[in-house]
Amino acid sequence: MAASAELFIGLMSGTSLDGVDGILVDFSASKTPTGLDNLVVRAHTHRPFSQALHDELLALNSTGGVNELHRSCLAGIALARLYAEVVNCLLAEACIAPSSVAAIGAHGQTLRHQPRMEGDQVGYTVQINNPALLAELTGIAVVADFRSRDIAAGGQGAPLVPAFHRAMFARAGEAGAVLNLGGISNLTVWQPDGQVSGFDCGPANVLIDAWCQRHTGMAFDNEGRWAASGLVIPSLLQRFLQEPYFTLQPPKSTGRDLFNTSWLEARLQQHGDPAVRPEDVQATLCELTVTSCAQAIAAHAPRSRQLLVCGGGARNQYLMQRLAHHLPSMSVGPTDTRGLPLMQVEAAAFAWLAFAHVKGQPGNLCAVTGAQGPRVLGALYPV
Repeated sequence: MAASAELFIGLMSGTSLDGVDGILVDFSASKTPTGLDNLVVRAHTHRPFSQALHDELLALNSTGGVNELHRSCLAGIALARLYAEVVNCLLAEACIAPSSVAAIGAHGQTLRHQPRMEGDQVGYTVQINNPALLAELTGIAVVADFRSRDIAAGGQGAPLVPAFHRAMFARAGEAGAVLNLGGISNLTVWQPDGQVSGFDCGPANVLIDAWCQRHTGMAFDNEGRWAASGLVIPSLLQRFLQEPYFTLQPPKSTGRDLFNTSWLEARLQQHGDPAVRPEDVQATLCELTVTSCAQAIAAHAPRSRQLLVCGGGARNQYLMQRLAHHLPSMSVGPTDTRGLPLMQVEAAAFAWLAFAHVKGQPGNLCAVTGAQGPRVLGALYPV
């Protein structure tokens, strides 16, 4: 059976390090070149990282480890094997053969993201992956390394999802916004005239999860209950918000290179209160997320009346309540209301980026990343 030109798989393992989301998308009902006027989800699944892989990926986000090059290659192999498990699950759920799928969009796991360097130096981004192995294991072509071409063209290489967000969720003549709350928060804004902007706001779950893991042993704060038991510390929140990244103008993007446990510990030490309760820090970290996002929305989406939220943070009820509190003039709710469940959005975006690569279409928006022009993104590993 020949591969369909319209069936694509998207794989997403993000900064939150919670595992892999996989989605099988059918673009065949589309009547436009973008493929997004009638996207159909054929299957969706999630696989968590093993504790060993989670810990290794987290360790590789920091410098100074022993034999890091070797370990990162081994982690890339382990990641590709997990990706292959996800792909096989999707194929089984949809009852289709590998030969029916045109390509897999596999983003990989970001270990470094430095899009801006000193002087005239070209920036870089590093995602570990083994797309060649993934193609071998699945018998499906793989498109990977989506960010590098945009960075080579002078862009940030991130976020890449705004083009997808606009095509999926925008309605003619309206202003709107999508907020993804993964490890890092990113915002997409569209205007009634079709103009689009987008950028990373700052930390979403990356610090919240790390603090929760340290003090409760749980991987994440389920529904934000632990944070809700605490009280926001205003002086600590202000110290967090003094981070210069928040006042940078777009295009901008960030990740664990900046927002990590060392960043948090330095500011806690500066705060200098040894009696601070862990649950109060957790509440304050949640407030950092919603405040930085709300400030970005107020500055860049003043005409929007609806905020669509996706990503794991959208399942944190406390976080969503605080976000709605900070945005009283907006309707705040999950992307489910526009036809795509909140945990499927990012994986679907990378299925679409693979679709765009195969079709020879640009995947970036210059107004978002700052690239010198539209570029076809990714590198193809054929079968």
